Amino acid sequence: MKTTDTILIIDLEATCWDGRPPRGQESEIIEIGVCMMDVKTGKISQNEGILVKPQYSSVSPFCTELTSITQKMLDEEGILLEDALDILRAEYDSEELTWASYGNYDLNMLQSQSRRFNVDYPLGDHHINVKTLFGELHPGIRKSVGMSRALGELNIPLEGTHHRGVDDAKNIAKILYWCLQNS
Repeated sequence: MKTTDTILIIDLEATCWDGRPPRGQESEIIEIGVCMMDVKTGKISQNEGILVKPQYSSVSPFCTELTSITQKMLDEEGILLEDALDILRAEYDSEELTWASYGNYDLNMLQSQSRRFNVDYPLGDHHINVKTLFGELHPGIRKSVGMSRALGELNIPLEGTHHRGVDDAKNIAKILYWCLQNS
């Protein structure tokens, strides 16, 4: 790990559909859930959800049902992806910290969206895949499990709204803290 005191936790939400996207639309980041976790204590700080206005898609009813994010919310409160990534750099020192996500989806999506929008990738090279780490450390888990099931296995209640980045980032931090204590 690059850092030892604090880890940046990121959870993305993206436009999605029940089936294939409508013609001309593609999956885009609509929320960057973020928090900082103190490695020694597990204390979570600086928790927020940065809403991102999609440029090539719109929020479907399926997506709203899953995430609780509406197109109206993004139209009124969302910012451009480039500005959201600037927030990560300026307020979270994202290029310098070790960062973590649950699985590789967030890593791959941030890389592809950075290329798609021709913006600098906002994170450092040191990434922790909490999903893989949990699977390696938790007895009785033979395959990777979703975040909600991992919390259940640890008897940690899911806090907030599942599939909201602002809430899932905190839930991922709790799983990561357990992993660090048990590795």
